[in-house]
Amino acid sequence: MSGTEPATVLVVDDERDVADAYAAQLDSDYTVMTAYGGQEALDQLDASVDVVLLDRRMPGLSGDEVLDVIRDRGLEVRVAMVTAVDPDFDIIEMPFDDYIIKPASRDSLLETIERLRNCSTYETKLQEYYSLMAKRATLQSNKPQAELAGSETFESLEARIDELERDLDEAVSEFDDDDFGALFRDLDDTAAGAIED
Repeated sequence: MSGTEPATVLVVDDERDVADAYAAQLDSDYTVMTAYGGQEALDQLDASVDVVLLDRRMPGLSGDEVLDVIRDRGLEVRVAMVTAVDPDFDIIEMPFDDYIIKPASRDSLLETIERLRNCSTYETKLQEYYSLMAKRATLQSNKPQAELAGSETFESLEARIDELERDLDEAVSEFDDDDFGALFRDLDDTAAGAIED
């Protein structure tokens, strides 16, 4: 998800009027795709999709089942359930990033999409930061200080680490509880996978 290109949003709802209305509200800000059922959503879903707005209750393949398939495929896509189903305790185990009760206003859809995009951007920068930190630590352990001090490449590495630290600190200062919940869902999934291995 690049900062220069609009995000691609997949709107999934078996009620065509609802899906088309959401798409119309969003198409001036994003690249919007629509699917009128669960299987159609999975057929369209690929790595180009950044955010899925997913109805829970649909005939055939339900939104809950679509969500499970999305996570099983390992797609790095953010999912917001947009539904008339009142939340119950079952949502605790569901791997979505946000939950919006219908009717959803344009503002709430835009706010949710932007929050999920910000989380994805943060996550990408965090991964880069940890990768660069590991490279720096490896070089510091294996190269003399004088050689590191004389290297323009190492200096560039240090500058990028500093830049990422500032970006990450700034992003975290703007996060609220919902942002943290969306951001760290993937960390919980990764940790669980590591424990099973």
